Amino acid sequence: SVPKIFTLYQNYPNPFNPITNITYGIPEYVNVKIMVYDMSGKQIESLINESQSPGYHSINWNADNHPSGMYFVKMIAGEYVNT
Repeated sequence: SVPKIFTLYQNYPNPFNPITNITYGIPEYVNVKIMVYDMSGKQIESLINESQSPGYHSINWNADNHPSGMYFVKMIAGEYVNT
């Protein structure tokens, strides 16, 4: 199925150690960027930067190389931006 709107879902599990799954939906063919930021606002990972087809997608993030703490996931897809 194809979502009607752009959506960035809550990662699961949360809290996690060290792997979490990030799921999102895109209603149209568009370039998608998924980045991870630390508490200071510094980008520490770029998980996706590619054109993707409409539908529901997911990616696993392994934070094994990063200290424990809070992180933010940002998605940019066309005009849609969500953190």
